[in-house]
Amino acid sequence: MLCVNGKVLKRVRSSALALLVGLGAGCIALPAQTTTPHATFDGAKALAYTHSFVTETGPRFNGSPGLAKAQSFLKSYFAKDQLQDDTFTSTTPAGPQLMHNFIVRFPGKRDGVIVLATHYETNYWLRDIPFVGANDGGATTGLLMQIASDLRAHPPQGMSVWLVFFDGEESVGSQWTDADSLYGSRHLAAKWQADGTLSKVKAFLLTDMIGDKSLDIQRDTNSTPWLVDTVQKAAGQTGNGAYFFKETNTVSDDHMPFVKRGVPCVDIIDIDYGPNDSYHHTAQDTLDKLSAHSLTISGTVIEQTIRLLDNGASSGSPAGTR
Repeated sequence: MLCVNGKVLKRVRSSALALLVGLGAGCIALPAQTTTPHATFDGAKALAYTHSFVTETGPRFNGSPGLAKAQSFLKSYFAKDQLQDDTFTSTTPAGPQLMHNFIVRFPGKRDGVIVLATHYETNYWLRDIPFVGANDGGATTGLLMQIASDLRAHPPQGMSVWLVFFDGEESVGSQWTDADSLYGSRHLAAKWQADGTLSKVKAFLLTDMIGDKSLDIQRDTNSTPWLVDTVQKAAGQTGNGAYFFKETNTVSDDHMPFVKRGVPCVDIIDIDYGPNDSYHHTAQDTLDKLSAHSLTISGTVIEQTIRLLDNGASSGSPAGTR
């Protein structure tokens, strides 16, 4: 799921600056968070969707029966929604591979689109171990499924909300490179740029590895500052500020093809998974490592972020044109 300083195990560069500053300054009084009324996201249901998805599909690397099951699972769940199967072929180190992105559209009443995204597949190069990606691809799939349930019950009154499930985020080979990674997002960003769709996207929120019981979402320096600040504001308003942006990293993820095209993006990601990141890209990335509480926090903040974007609560003025 990640490339960090050229390593496939992580797509980030960590900074301990905040920790060092805190240690040097001693005890610092932090301002109290201000909470505002908001709906609490049902993380238990998101976790139940995650359990169903992961147990029914298992490993989901390209060409596997599990990936075909995952695609059928998503098609079935979103059958009554505005679902698009975006099919394409990518040239990979393992040869040409057929891939499927899924886009689910919930129309709003105002111009503009907010995209919520995840990837859903697992690593081809880990195909010889029982790697099911419970947190890495599974938890955020369950999260977006529950957000879809909320959108069905309460259709968008502002901008449209589109859910995107990317195929081919992971590298096919064991070494993460720009050419061997992010196949689905690179394809879709180029396609949307060519057909004019990209100009409609006012905010792109990527979710990744946020079902971990020990939730600690880092600030990504590749993300758009005003959109990161909007997420931070949403976290504070919902009483979840302690779980967000205490550390800073530089992440290469599915938002990057959109960042490079000028789309406001934020990667909502917890890249430290297990003691010393020991669960990441291993057979230990299993359902017992996940938490409904973490999914509640993540979903609540994301849905509050949508409300803030609809209210124009950012320096980026997402309701207007870029």
